[in-house]
Amino acid sequence: MTYDMLATLRPLLTAEADAEAHATGTEPADLEQAVRLRLLEHLATDGPPRDPQGWLRRAVRAESRRTRRTARRERPYPEDPDGFADPADDGERGPEQSGLRAARHRALREAVHRLPDRCSRLLDALLSPQDLTYREIAGELGISQGSLGPERSRCLACLRRLLRPEVAARGARG
Repeated sequence: MTYDMLATLRPLLTAEADAEAHATGTEPADLEQAVRLRLLEHLATDGPPRDPQGWLRRAVRAESRRTRRTARRERPYPEDPDGFADPADDGERGPEQSGLRAARHRALREAVHRLPDRCSRLLDALLSPQDLTYREIAGELGISQGSLGPERSRCLACLRRLLRPEVAARGARG
């Protein structure tokens, strides 16, 4: 039943996501993925909606609003010439600061390579100087574009757990 409902609603979902995605600055496929997940959650908890088409339209718009709200709250880090933001950097570019920055980048790369293979490959692609798009990364890794965000979150959490003892040790020394 779930598969039949998803298959029946797919053309409507694609059309609605295409119409709403551009206003949010997101990819239509990402919006579709989020709404599919909401539908599966709804089916698991409340069963099928009484008006599936109406529910789907409302879900797409709600997800679109959520994405816009999130985008308004997010702020980019200050630009750094080598692509990394360093809150401790006061703008000086002397040899000591360059050496410290290089050491931090090297430590980050080493930590990324200690992660499980899937996370290591994903974070390598995200940190690539080629500035790959999600679509390019998904193609390179052979996973769906809509899965990249959740996968990235899991991998970053794993990286944080891995780095926590090192950061704590550095804080105790400094």
